[in-house]
Amino acid sequence: MKKVIIIGAGPAGLTAAWELLDRSDEYSVVVLEESETFGGISRTVSYHGNRMDMGGHRFFSKVPEVNEWWQKMLPMQGAPAKDDILLERPVHIAEGGPDPEQTDEVMLKRNRLSRIFFNGKFFDYPISMRMETIRNMGLLTTAEAGFSYLGSVMRKRDEKSLEDFYINRFGKKLYSMFFENYTENLWGRHPSGISPEWGAQRTKGLSITAILKDMAGKAFHVKNRQVETSLIEEFAYPKYGPGQLWELTADKVREKGGTILCGARAVTVHLDEEGNACGVSYEKDGAVIREDGDYVISSMPLKDLVGGMEDVPENIARIAAGLPYRDYMTVGVLLPSDRLLLKNETKIRTVGNIVPDDWVYVHDRSVQMGRFQIYNNWSPYLVKDLEHTVWMGLEYFCNEGDAMWSMSDREFAHMAIREMKQMRLIRNLSDVKDYHVERVKKAYPAYFDTYEQIDELRAWLDKIPNLYCVGRNGQHRYNNLDHSMCTSFEAVKALMSGTADKSGIWNVNTEKEYHEEEKADK
Repeated sequence: MKKVIIIGAGPAGLTAAWELLDRSDEYSVVVLEESETFGGISRTVSYHGNRMDMGGHRFFSKVPEVNEWWQKMLPMQGAPAKDDILLERPVHIAEGGPDPEQTDEVMLKRNRLSRIFFNGKFFDYPISMRMETIRNMGLLTTAEAGFSYLGSVMRKRDEKSLEDFYINRFGKKLYSMFFENYTENLWGRHPSGISPEWGAQRTKGLSITAILKDMAGKAFHVKNRQVETSLIEEFAYPKYGPGQLWELTADKVREKGGTILCGARAVTVHLDEEGNACGVSYEKDGAVIREDGDYVISSMPLKDLVGGMEDVPENIARIAAGLPYRDYMTVGVLLPSDRLLLKNETKIRTVGNIVPDDWVYVHDRSVQMGRFQIYNNWSPYLVKDLEHTVWMGLEYFCNEGDAMWSMSDREFAHMAIREMKQMRLIRNLSDVKDYHVERVKKAYPAYFDTYEQIDELRAWLDKIPNLYCVGRNGQHRYNNLDHSMCTSFEAVKALMSGTADKSGIWNVNTEKEYHEEEKADK
């Protein structure tokens, strides 16, 4: 029996573990996970009966294999959820599906609403050309934005940076209002210094033209219209957040005979004299232990993977060491429903009549907050007292070791709560009844510095025939959840077939059609 060592128990690592064990009995699997939890950045954190989704994870994919995988693990709801019942509202349900009021292993169908909070007002995300948008912007600004967009259509920029990418699709005025500051807040660097590849991966096909086409399709009830990922209106979501799926997957991996070692931080991937991966050393309980194996599937950050290897060429080591990341901090805040000052002026009904957004992008230049989530709207089961409290996540982007990261939990939470008051989300600091802080290292692989040489790094790694790099950090690519899973599907196929060609793994989330069209060969 061949042994496969998998580094990381996030979406990519656990997907690979399950796929190997489910497809064949010829492999044994050992998963090394640095933390004590499953799901990586897709984990769910529980605090005093309330649950936090790290970063917000919508379960939506146009890859049938991914949707089938999710459905197999957590079937779609077949009866109304708690908030649907309280509001007596209709919901799309699956015939014969489980009742979320009676069972936990269930996927919910949720309404998608994300908006931009700018100058104390809500704007659609992505920006739309509805009357409400024009009213919030004012006629003069709207006219300026329109002429700016027409200028970008007639005179395209050479896309050397993310700034060029956004201006080509939205015009300079909308870029300055809704992209420039937020992007710099997210990455800690101005868009003019970021590769346009990030925009190409995260906003495939999205532009003013795509938004207008989608609006026309809705207005004229066009059937089978193509929808960009950023424009979806519904998504699936585990009853207790994304971490529930990965906790369940970990249980199933163990039931299949797989071994998962928590608190085991991989430090070195060993190569034999022929250049094959032959084992992994990891730290656990103060000791360094070596695990020998026949294959290695790695979802650990490329910087750490290469940094821990021996006899790495100087140029490759330099590229890996220079790969940048952005870290993430969030504070969950609990307050009575009637203390949230934001008014629900939409037609979407909610428990307590709170605003119906899943998350909101903050474009207020006077605060450091990047986004805030309203967990009540993700799933009614994330909130202990749904009818009387609002459970929110205030999200910030930073670098490990900087001034924000180095704050104590109390200092950070108090800063975030003060910004809530400054933004007029709450009236008094005392409105917040409880809080909980979480930090996530290397949450976002960034597209600058040595990233422009990543193809050289990939080519060197591909020479190690039995090492497969998967997932967001494993490929240093800002993958969505389904993309990370797809890299593992491809890695398992390559491993089991014995092919030396790893292009299928690296090509996930690189072609424009990935978001826009369903793959016919699945």
